[in-house]
Amino acid sequence: MKAKPLKGLGSGVLEIADDHNGNTYRCAYTPKFADAVYVLHTFQKKSVKGIKTPAPDINLIKTRLKRVEAEIKEHEKAARKNRRK
Repeated sequence: MKAKPLKGLGSGVLEIADDHNGNTYRCAYTPKFADAVYVLHTFQKKSVKGIKTPAPDINLIKTRLKRVEAEIKEHEKAARKNRRK
């Protein structure tokens, strides 16, 4: 099992794919933050055509990545504010 960049999302989002009992499962995650690895989405690949990740799954991953980025930014902002006190 290898991690590889998830195409279409730029750097910072990786994907692990694994097969089990004839099914393929995927996990998209981002290790780009210092304090944690965020799992953005896990799903079973159901399409029998090609290896492309379905658009609804890509959109969900993008939405969750934006949410994580916003939360990290807010956390860093609060931490800077607390250091000034």
